[in-house]
Amino acid sequence: MPEVRIDLGDGVVLHADLTDPAGQASGLVVFVHGSGSSRLSPRNRHVARLLEERGLRTLVLDLLTPAEETIDLRTRQHRFDIGHLAHRVIGVLDWLGARSAMVAVPIGLFGASTGAAAALVAAARRPDVVAAVVSRGGRPDLAGDYLAEVRSPTLFVVGENDDTVLGLNETARERLGGISSLEVVPGATHLFEEPGALDIVADLTGDWFERHLAKE
Repeated sequence: MPEVRIDLGDGVVLHADLTDPAGQASGLVVFVHGSGSSRLSPRNRHVARLLEERGLRTLVLDLLTPAEETIDLRTRQHRFDIGHLAHRVIGVLDWLGARSAMVAVPIGLFGASTGAAAALVAAARRPDVVAAVVSRGGRPDLAGDYLAEVRSPTLFVVGENDDTVLGLNETARERLGGISSLEVVPGATHLFEEPGALDIVADLTGDWFERHLAKE
């Protein structure tokens, strides 16, 4: 994946990998990683590759700068700071919007773990930009009162054996302001490490984005 540098100003530069499938892409999916993860997450990269095969572009990024990641590995102070993470996602959305080649491209957000909460906050604050959201094993409850403001169609994907997170997703979905769906992957745990589980996630995600990122 070609690497890009996203300059958000004030000395904040994020690193990201941008894929560009051959032909006209039907949309761009921005990956918002979760607790203690990064753009090098094998799970996110696997899903990104399968979405690319469907003709979707993907932007897999690091929400933290290298210096912040070093601090977070030691203190974990950033990974649960949803306001900070959401601010970064919004900055990336604004950065994309300032590029002429991206203006007409529908954008979806794919959030995992705490990144799902950041994605939902960003969707609430940029309703005209975010066309759809997918939460993989997410913590949407951490989006708090922003849930009621989300109008982007949102898919929650949770493992059947991820009991606590499943309950949190069910409750969060009831608070959501827009269209939503909850899909439970049979036999899967939080990280979807079981054989075939992540492929099911990718299929559900691809179907959702193809449906809701399609241009009218």
